[in-house]
Amino acid sequence: MSGLIIDSVATGSIADQLEVAAGDRLLAVNGQLLRDLIDYSFNTSSDEELLLEIEKPDGELWELEVERSAGESLGLTFAAPAPARCANNCLFCFVHQLPKGLRKPLYIKDEDYRLSFLNGNYVTLTNLKTPALNRIIEQHLSPLYVSVHATNPVLRERLLGKSGIPPILEQLQKLAVARIVMHTQVVLCPGLNDGDELQRTVSDLAALHPFVQSIAVVPLGITDHRQNLPQLTPVNGEYAREMILKWQPQAEILRKKLRQPFLFLADEFYLKAGLPFPPIKEYGNFPQIENGVGMVPIFIKEAGSLLRRARPLGSFRATVVTGFSSFGFVNNFLRSLSEKSGADIVPLAVENRLFGQSITVSGLVVGNDILAALAGHAIGSCLLVPDVMLKEGEGVFLDDVTLEELQQRIGCPVVVFDSTPGGIYAALRSVSRPRYS
Repeated sequence: MSGLIIDSVATGSIADQLEVAAGDRLLAVNGQLLRDLIDYSFNTSSDEELLLEIEKPDGELWELEVERSAGESLGLTFAAPAPARCANNCLFCFVHQLPKGLRKPLYIKDEDYRLSFLNGNYVTLTNLKTPALNRIIEQHLSPLYVSVHATNPVLRERLLGKSGIPPILEQLQKLAVARIVMHTQVVLCPGLNDGDELQRTVSDLAALHPFVQSIAVVPLGITDHRQNLPQLTPVNGEYAREMILKWQPQAEILRKKLRQPFLFLADEFYLKAGLPFPPIKEYGNFPQIENGVGMVPIFIKEAGSLLRRARPLGSFRATVVTGFSSFGFVNNFLRSLSEKSGADIVPLAVENRLFGQSITVSGLVVGNDILAALAGHAIGSCLLVPDVMLKEGEGVFLDDVTLEELQQRIGCPVVVFDSTPGGIYAALRSVSRPRYS
């Protein structure tokens, strides 16, 4: 059915004044039927005069004429589109490695170019048909985020577990001709798409610059639940060190050649290798920040700035939960913040029992594992939990433990903080005695 169900209407907005309400269906704008949020955005982006076709819940049809200032919002919000499902069978797919018993949405794999444009989701483009490609070009859906993994067609089919897929280079070339900006990623599987194959992939993608704007190389994740799946080699500290020693200089060569940072190694490589991060200027405008590239250097920089202006917080103890991979730099910051603030701020690295010890990122720490790590630990006045561990807006961990349940079981307040030095400091100030303005 065409049209978009309206989730909410902003009070005082144009739509509110026209008596549009949540539950109405917006069918068309200026005679153009709407399929999804992209159509809505495309057809309302520039015109100052709009004709809206609305269907009320009882079936009544309204036509509303709108006159607005340039760029003025109508005040409508809609639900995100139901994603197209992924039909790939990637060797390294994290969803295939999830334990049983988690929330059903966690087992859904999406492969939808619309969500790539709207939310920055990475897609392989294996299901991209000609009409969809034409739409991307016509509506200039840019930037897109593309999982390449390898430009060698045979190797890419093996990695994605699917034959007969469109050659990725041909797809990227068509998008580049249409001036669509793309950010790309390679999930690195040792012994498969590294070495000469990675060199080929990087060279092929660099040839499409400036429309391919960046490449992030990220290590595969391996859980303890790879039953009946192909054997893969994990990225360990020695491999990560060799990777950095080889590819960081090549990233610098590409930066000079293309006159901007282009090739990025995920923070996890540096954490595993125990090697220093590149200078922060080499991350440019952090195009791959959501892919785990540059988050630690930003944290370290912000920590230094915050410590220079931190004030005393009073005498109390607080425990800050973290994953093992972030423990080192979080511990350094909290030690210095303790000295500056007078508070006893203790980091607690949580072993990931649900997914396995090889999974060390904070975002995959679950509630029951936090409870296990707290056994025998003197928490203090409160427990601080980073927001990345929780489902956005719901206060629930991946294993369905809620914040309320965690708080009840440990018997002290649980405070969620934004996963930055400023977020930690703000959370500590909120619980400190006496409080400072």
